[in-house]
Parts: sequence; C-alpha cells; structure tokens
Amino acid sequence: MIRLVSAWVLVNGLLMLSTWVSAAVTDAPMPPWLSVEAALIVGGMALLRRRRWSRALAWVLAGVVVLSTAALMADLVFRVSLGRPLNLSLDLYLLDAVYRLAVGNSGVLRTIIGVGALAVLGGSSLYATAWLLRPSSRDEDSLLVHLVPMAGTRVILGAVMLALLGLGGSVPVGSFLVDQVAAFRSTRLERVAFAADLERQPRAFADQPGLLEGLNGYNVVFVYIESYGTAALEDPEFAAVTRPRLEAAATRLQGAGLQLATGTLASPTLGGQSWYAHGTMLSGLWLENQLRYELLLASERETLVDDFRRAGYRTATMMPAITTAWPEAGRLGYDDVYTAQNIPYAGPPFYWVTMPDQFTWTFLGGVVRRATTPLFLEVGMLSSHAPWTPVLPLVDWDGVGDGAVFEPYRLDGYPPEEIWWDVAVLRDGYARSLSYSLQAMTGFAERFLDDRTLLVVLGDHQAAPWVTGASGPDVPVHVIARDASLLEPFLAWGFQSGAFPAPGSADHRMDDFRGWFVPAFSGPN
Repeated sequence: MIRLVSAWVLVNGLLMLSTWVSAAVTDAPMPPWLSVEAALIVGGMALLRRRRWSRALAWVLAGVVVLSTAALMADLVFRVSLGRPLNLSLDLYLLDAVYRLAVGNSGVLRTIIGVGALAVLGGSSLYATAWLLRPSSRDEDSLLVHLVPMAGTRVILGAVMLALLGLGGSVPVGSFLVDQVAAFRSTRLERVAFAADLERQPRAFADQPGLLEGLNGYNVVFVYIESYGTAALEDPEFAAVTRPRLEAAATRLQGAGLQLATGTLASPTLGGQSWYAHGTMLSGLWLENQLRYELLLASERETLVDDFRRAGYRTATMMPAITTAWPEAGRLGYDDVYTAQNIPYAGPPFYWVTMPDQFTWTFLGGVVRRATTPLFLEVGMLSSHAPWTPVLPLVDWDGVGDGAVFEPYRLDGYPPEEIWWDVAVLRDGYARSLSYSLQAMTGFAERFLDDRTLLVVLGDHQAAPWVTGASGPDVPVHVIARDASLLEPFLAWGFQSGAFPAPGSADHRMDDFRGWFVPAFSGPN
C-alpha cells in the first residue's frame, strides 16, 4: 500500500507540475490537483502480478511519465516567454538557441552544471518512478496484495478512478497530445498555405517604374531595438520611464533639425525569435513560425534587399547577436555582413549581449559616413535583450572608440541567474534598458544622421508575456530624417508626427511594409 500511494503521489506530481507552476506564475485558475492519467498508470500497474515483462513495462511507463513532464514544462516555458504553445514538429531546433542563450547569460561552466543537474533530476525521477511502479511479488510486504483479494483490488481502484473522473481530474498529457496532433496537421497545411502566399504576393518589383527613386539616393537604415513593444508605452510602470525619455528625444531631435514621426506595426512573433520579424519586414510574407521562415529561405522569393540592390544601393546587415556562421545572410543577398565575429569590438560582453548599443550605433555611424554609394542597412540592437542586466550609462560618444571604455561595467548589475524568477526586478531592468536604448538612438541621430539618410527604428517584438503581461503583437516604429519630405509617405500611411503613435492597435502588419514602402518611394505606375 505504501508503494502504491507513493507511486501515485510521484506520478501525479510529475504530470501535474506544469499546471501547478502555470497557476503560480500566471493568472490562470488553479487546476484540479489530481491527474486521471496518473490514476490509470498507477492503478493499472497495481493490478499486475510480477511477470517477466512487468519490470520492463514499469520502465517504459516511467520513461513516458518523465518525458511527458519535460514536454509539459517546455510547453509552459513557451507560453510564458513566447506567448504560444510548444510545437514539437517545428521547435526542436531551438534547443541550440536555448543552450547559447544560457551560455551567454551564465557562462559555459554554469550551463554545463545546470544541464547536468537537470539530467540527474530526470534520471532520479525515472528510476524512482520505475521502482515504485513495478508490481509487487507475493513475498514482499504489500498490504494491498496480502489483505485485499485481487477482485477487491480491482473494485477499489476502479471506484477511485471513477471518483477522480467525477471530480473533474485533469488529463494534462492527453490535452498536450491532442494539441500536438493538431499542430502537426496545421504544419502540413502550412506548406500549402505558404505556397499560395508566394503566388498571391508580388515576388519582385523588377517592373516597378522609378524603383525607389523617391528616396533620392538617400541611405536607408532599419534598426531593430530588441524587445521594444507597445507595452513599453502603455503599461503605467514602463511608461513612467520610457515616455519621458521619448519626450526628451523629440525635443532634442527637433533642436538638431531632425523630423520625427511614429506609428506601429504588428509583429509575427512575441517574446523572442526576432528573425521572424526581420524576415517578415524584408519579404512581405507573414513568417510566424520556423517552417515559414525556412520555406522563405528555400524559395526564390525576392526581398527588400533585392529591391534596394536593383535600385543601385549597396546592402548590408549588422547583427552583433550572431556569433557563429550565418548562411542565411548569403541567401538574402547582402553585400556586406557584420556580425560579432568581424565587428571590431574590444570591450567586454554583458552576458548574452555581445556589445552595448552605444558601440553598435557608433560603428554604424562610421559605416554610413564612409559610404561612397547609397546604403541600405538592417541592424539589430541588443542592450534591451532579456534579462536586462546590467543597464549601462551612456559614455562620451567621442570616447567610445573600440569599446574598451565599457570594461569598468563588466560586473555591474545582477547576475542573470539571480533575477530570472524575480519579475519585479526584471520589469525594472526592462524599462531602464529601453530608456538606455532610446537615449542611444537619440544620441546617434544627433551626431551621425546627415542630410542624406532615412532612419527607421522599430521594435522586433514585445518582451516575454511573463514579464510584461502583454499578449498583443504591436511594436512602435520611429522614422527620423532631416528631409521632411521623406516622412510624408509615412504620415499618409497612418503615422503621426512626434515620438508617440496614435492610440489603439496597429493598422498594419510587418508583412504589409514591403508592399507599401517600395511603391510609396517609387515612380508612378
């Protein structure tokens, strides 16, 4: 009896763990405490006498329980960090990204220790579950076997299971499997839908009259501020920090002779996976999952990169987050590719952030100034990436140099492993990091933005719902230029003058941008 009860407690706890944690860290209602699946597994094994194959069956069921627990916990992580459920048919590739994120935040040694601890915990759970599930023999001290006839045992277990069902017990594994089957079917249909999108949307603007002539040969720089979503402007706690920073930015930019307009776009992703937003903006296709992104790369679909090259521009991308080989850049056709490997930064990394925004902005300014032909650049800023520690001060722009000036700040802030579960600290760091990023943007525009450059600064996605509580997809978009005529098409598209977008949800999505931008800045049809 003791073994039976212990097995039930353990299996039930493992299978219900994700739902209990979800109720603890989110506003979800507390679920039932009991799992029908745990009752079926433990009750079924209790009915078995020891047989040659029964021990193997116990190990198989234990493996199912432990793997199911891991999958359910991963699903919870996806929901609170990316705002969507896990899709096993698409998301296994993210294991490498999770490992690199952990190394960037905690270092190789701590990451290995953490992986080892998870392996030990999983192995211990597997062994304990298998040992408790294996059927008892007649010579073991099992009150269930000695005191209750087998027929009575069946009656008791059946009554308990029926009682559980009557009380509304949970079926976490069954629900998860149903969701995964649906996701698998939708993934198969996604290929067909994407092919239809390719046919329906324009593949290229090769025949567009006066392709991008409306830009007058000006440089065009797209800069993504990591995790910059409209929650930063709408949540009262965040707005108390970011809105004064934007108001100050508008005043400073106006004083520097710059024009500013702001709107919003809906991003295809939430909480992470920035490349979906980048690909959507470039291609004009809605890339909300990895399959769509990979189908884009495998297709011959042209993008904004091709549009600008055809218009006589030199194209470049600057992604300091990329620390390994990046073959996707070759497929997209950039002339110049700047990553952490070839950006000449001599300062320290700040956990996952390879280099602070102020250095990246300074390096970007040098690239633009040295250009002898019109440039189209796509740039990703990192300082507002989770876990938002440390938040650096801005240094003298003239002293940024190779970044060695940031060395004194190497150990500032909380170590990430100390704050991941402290939402209050994360929220404070998020707001302050965005304030820093917006201040760096303003400083760049004042110092580097010349008469022949259009700067478009936007968020890639909202930060994790776990931190912001946001579930919407909208991100702010700021357009800055000295030539006011460059902002007129944006104002006609729904943007408004100043540092803040019109209230309400976005009128346009990121996949609308290419199809609007190219004709808007080209000759008449």
